[in-house]
Amino acid sequence: MSGTEYPSDTITDMTPEPTGPRRVVVLISGSGSNLQALIDAQSHDRLGGEIVAVISNVADAYGLKRAHEAGIEAVALPHREYDNREAYDGALIKVIERHEPDVIVLAGFMRILTPRFVQRFLGRMLNIHPSLLPEYQGLNTHARALADKVTSHGCSVHFVTEELDGGPVVLQAELAVTPEDNAETLKEKVHAREHLIYPIAVQWFLEGRLQYSAEGAKMDGHLLPEHGMRLSHADAAEELDEELDKDSDV
Repeated sequence: MSGTEYPSDTITDMTPEPTGPRRVVVLISGSGSNLQALIDAQSHDRLGGEIVAVISNVADAYGLKRAHEAGIEAVALPHREYDNREAYDGALIKVIERHEPDVIVLAGFMRILTPRFVQRFLGRMLNIHPSLLPEYQGLNTHARALADKVTSHGCSVHFVTEELDGGPVVLQAELAVTPEDNAETLKEKVHAREHLIYPIAVQWFLEGRLQYSAEGAKMDGHLLPEHGMRLSHADAAEELDEELDKDSDV
């Protein structure tokens, strides 16, 4: 060989391409209390990524103010300005894709999504629902649970599929229903549990631990049961500093 020097191609001399934090887009329709829980988790480095945009189908949703105050891009995309659900979802897809999200988080987004939308982001969308799925899909979950005189209620994080509230469940938090409870008290207690578990599930997804598959949700490569992982009433109450009813065995 001559004395000509060639540039080294060893790994120590390679400059890796910079990679930013994983990107989150949040969809809302109202006050955005779950959005605030995600923002709070991000501020404490417990989200696993960065919320890059918050999009609402309601122009005056309070959640947009929460986003603005947190320095997050807040986008109003009112659904009433579109002729039909398909046209709106087409516009929503364009806005979302502009932000190149790793995950789309539905946080009180009160829209039934078209099959086209779901298939575009299948496996990258999470939702939280105020019941222990598969029980009480749809609306008015607290009143329905009380009418059935259940002793256990709660909330569920699940992947979004074309079936309304029917995607694979990831994580649940239980709540012991007392004789004194009504729809409002259940709503308050369930909200507290939503704020507790939603950031955890989002972080798992962004860390690559949580995955969607045709068989169901997988955690660390293992298929989860139908109800996903479940936080008991006692464990949730401890995390939330709630006074625990000694007679509760949930």
